[in-house]
Amino acid sequence: MIKPKHVKLSIRKQCELMGISRSGLYYEPAQTSEENLKLMRLIDEQYIKTPYYGSPKMTVVLNKCGYGVNIKRVKRLMKVIGISAIYPKPNTSLKRSGHKLYPYLLNGLKISRPNQVWCTDITYIRMVGGFMYLVVVMDWYSRYVISWELSNSLDSYFCTDALHTALAYARPEIFNTDQGVQFTSESFTRILSANNIQISMDGKGRFLDNIMIERLWRSLKYEDIFIKNYQTVDELHEGLTRYFYAYNQERPHQALNYETPYHIYSQLVSQREVSLC
Repeated sequence: MIKPKHVKLSIRKQCELMGISRSGLYYEPAQTSEENLKLMRLIDEQYIKTPYYGSPKMTVVLNKCGYGVNIKRVKRLMKVIGISAIYPKPNTSLKRSGHKLYPYLLNGLKISRPNQVWCTDITYIRMVGGFMYLVVVMDWYSRYVISWELSNSLDSYFCTDALHTALAYARPEIFNTDQGVQFTSESFTRILSANNIQISMDGKGRFLDNIMIERLWRSLKYEDIFIKNYQTVDELHEGLTRYFYAYNQERPHQALNYETPYHIYSQLVSQREVSLC
């Protein structure tokens, strides 16, 4: 019933009216050759262990594993996955694709309450026979995952969908992202500006500027994705729903004095029920 080329209603608006997630439209994972999928899985696993490895070291690792790949191919696959080494790089103030960049606002900032700072990021999710991309919006203080969306491409739509969903719950003072084109796009930053939210962006290549999300990716992949090897998008969506529910409401965090993110977020914000189910 969704019409992609509807003259008056965007896909997002049609999904809202139908009461479904826009990610439900993505029935098929992105496809590539079996060999490339294997290489991308190895790169993803190695990156979780050593996020400071760039394409030269990744090439060496793959060659030692018996895969005769060159650095050009590894660079291309890392770009498909959406990862790069996390060391500081030169020319960090250069604009990309003509998008406006914003300064990093969290240096020296004491983050002491929920909804003071939210953060977001995208990660590659491997599947049997393909892959998807996952975006998450998270409250920095409580580690509470407020919203998430899946996509089979690195467009900006699923990022703005996740942002709209999160803003239906609450509104942060500061929103921190990396310098990815999805987050520097006018469609994304316009939503933040319209809601009087300060925009903060990491230094290029500095994953520690958004460390909370990086820790989430590590937990998600080791505790769920690498173990489950989801075969279909429906299975992946159901698995992520279960995982984020457990992460938010059941899994104690040492940094939160062994409380759950939901407990910290809901108790300090309000008594209103907040659920991702």
